[in-house]
Amino acid sequence: MKVLFTFYLASGGIVTLNHQRFHALQHQELDCHFIYLMKGPGLKNTRTEKTFVTNKDEEIQEILSREQYDVIVVSLDYLFVSRLRRLGYKGKIIYDVQGFGTDIKKLLENAKEHITTEVDAILSPKTPHLQNLINHYFPTLKKFHFHNCINISAFTYRKLPKPEKKIIGWVGRIDQNKNWRLFLQLGAELIKRDSSIELWMFEDPRTTTSEERNRFKRWMDNLNLNDKLKSHFNIPYEEMANHYSLIGDSGGFLCSTSKKEGFGYAVLEAMCCHCPVLCTDSDGIKSFVLHNQTGKIMPQNDLPTAVTEAKNLLNDNNLRKELSTNALKHIHANFNPSIYRENFMNMLHSIEAKD
Repeated sequence: MKVLFTFYLASGGIVTLNHQRFHALQHQELDCHFIYLMKGPGLKNTRTEKTFVTNKDEEIQEILSREQYDVIVVSLDYLFVSRLRRLGYKGKIIYDVQGFGTDIKKLLENAKEHITTEVDAILSPKTPHLQNLINHYFPTLKKFHFHNCINISAFTYRKLPKPEKKIIGWVGRIDQNKNWRLFLQLGAELIKRDSSIELWMFEDPRTTTSEERNRFKRWMDNLNLNDKLKSHFNIPYEEMANHYSLIGDSGGFLCSTSKKEGFGYAVLEAMCCHCPVLCTDSDGIKSFVLHNQTGKIMPQNDLPTAVTEAKNLLNDNNLRKELSTNALKHIHANFNPSIYRENFMNMLHSIEAKD
């Protein structure tokens, strides 16, 4: 079988997911290809010639005609579903509900009139808010909900020279959903207590509006963080394991402040590298962050509680080791590529059986 995965932009968590999908699914029974409509820094992480970047109808149509895909998995872009049908594709389509942090309720409401009669199934991670919305807007469509995967043998802890200062990391887009304001507030409060702490932010500036970037700069000035925060732009995927390992070994942690996460790959990746995590209660991350078992979860926009939980992580080495050990066991048991492959193949066989 031949499967095509599509997304708007080669950036963010979907590129990571597609990277993991390729290694989990590509074998003699399944051939995986990818199309992004726009270039992005995630292309640096692509290790297959079966990745295309185009937004031109004639080029997309030529690819469809040449490759003859059995199934196309479309992530979020419901207009692309209609476009595929208009370009003559008659095979199976699976609508994949995960990707850029957005008003997912409004998106699915808009998607309903475009895809209900055009797709064969809906796919999402096992994330309650996504499952509830999908059930509401698409009651008659076949649905599949299973965990994404990560190869913990390839993306894993790396022993590097220990940093001199504790580092608190953050990965995401400078936008409303990622709630960078809470991270800056938390960082400022922790630096008041320990002036040696460094803040590292990893982002793709292409995904930020100029208005939001200006707000970010004003907050940096007001909180006196310009000398304490280091920005990392478009770090290649393989190198992120080095950074997570350094953050963990420094005695720091990765902080995720999102309002909503469909999954949250950055958090999962950090956990694979022995890096403790502190996350807001953003739904998707709760598949792998179990409070005080594999990581820590804090309420949304509760700065005093965030400071307390952060200090606990920074000061209790036994807790850090316990969380990291439990995290690896949990990831291996639930996010193994072989489990993802089994679930994905069962999904493909199920929609084939409809005929």
